[in-house]
Amino acid sequence: MAFRDFNSAPTSRRALLRGGAYLAAGGALATMPFGRIALAHDVSESWPNVAAMAKNYVESRKLANLMVTFGKGQEDHAHTVGGGTLSLQSAKAVNENTLYRIYSMTKPITGMAIMMLIDEGKLGLDQPLGEIMPKFANMQVLKDPEGALDDTVPADQPITIRHLLTHTAGIGYLITSKGPLLKAFQDAGLVGGRVSRLPIPGLPDVTPAPNLEVWADRLAELPLMEQPGKKWIYSASIDLLGRVIEVVSGQTFENFLQERIFTPCGMESTFFTLPKSETGRMTDNYGIAGGFPLPIDPGASSIYLDAPKVPSGGGGLISSPKDYDRFQRMLLGYGTLDGVEVMSEEAVRIGTSNLLPETVDLTGSWIEGQGHGAGGRSVGKQFGWGGAAGTIASVDYGLNMRVALWTQYMPTEAHPVRAEFLAALEKDLSGMKGG
Repeated sequence: MAFRDFNSAPTSRRALLRGGAYLAAGGALATMPFGRIALAHDVSESWPNVAAMAKNYVESRKLANLMVTFGKGQEDHAHTVGGGTLSLQSAKAVNENTLYRIYSMTKPITGMAIMMLIDEGKLGLDQPLGEIMPKFANMQVLKDPEGALDDTVPADQPITIRHLLTHTAGIGYLITSKGPLLKAFQDAGLVGGRVSRLPIPGLPDVTPAPNLEVWADRLAELPLMEQPGKKWIYSASIDLLGRVIEVVSGQTFENFLQERIFTPCGMESTFFTLPKSETGRMTDNYGIAGGFPLPIDPGASSIYLDAPKVPSGGGGLISSPKDYDRFQRMLLGYGTLDGVEVMSEEAVRIGTSNLLPETVDLTGSWIEGQGHGAGGRSVGKQFGWGGAAGTIASVDYGLNMRVALWTQYMPTEAHPVRAEFLAALEKDLSGMKGG
């Protein structure tokens, strides 16, 4: 089986939703005809450039599907632009109930779960991790991030929950570690999201740790790449927070998310394990090789049909556009959805704000000049993150909007989808403003 923390390349991470025309078009968006026909979900006429971009990718068969969802405020459904089919061999159209591998779009969900526990006084934002999980109390730090694992110095401060939420704990990752530390991650089975049942060139064949507790214990035995609170390094820290949730709540990570987020948000199609009954709406995932899409995880036989040994809080979920839009609606509602308080307003406001430690160096990182909240990028009034198979989602409190892009291919840099989407979005918004 091929495993990897497949969570996108740096070039894909730098632009979630840029400013420019997007932010300048607030007045135009306030009069958008989203609800002009109450039950109409397709709003392609209002977004001609976005629609043309999606159509080009699907009709050229570069991708099986590309769909964007737009939601305004607390509208009870998102409107769509684009489409396609479950696979290049299928005639079944994708829709808001189609299932996608969301990979790192799992991170904001895990982050908000942590914010709930902080709000309830069961955790502190700046509480040392060692108080909760003693094996992390006295960490060692590599003198050289690519050097020998025994060439270390003691950490000069403890890892905190804030560090874990913002990728500033100094912890490594399969996609950021190098040298002996990378091999140690592989040998210890410190995997995140799953990719395929089949061997894939360039991906290590890693046997995952037997469960989340053992996964965390093995991680505690490895040195850090950098001193806590010093540098932003995309890391396994959000996966580790899944184990923190188990220790603090007394529930399994999966049960906590189901009970505290998925059920109250009405997210009925969000899973770590794909139910066999739902394979008919699962997309195929494609690997792009030489510009051509090759199926690496067909929906009908997906690796996600197997229960994961380690439920990844950093990249393990399957979800639908409808479900994830409900999570975004809850965030836009400052914790309340359809009259149900899922989490407190204060927890949402803090979780979506910039939580980066003042001491952190962002130079050369994917979020240089930006901020990071509880598991997602925080820029101005926007909060969100993307996934390894091309998905991306953001809420914007200034425009009272929620936006997500849905497709299924990897690596994300194989096509300039995100850059073209943002350019098309800005053209459409500029046109609205001008009109």
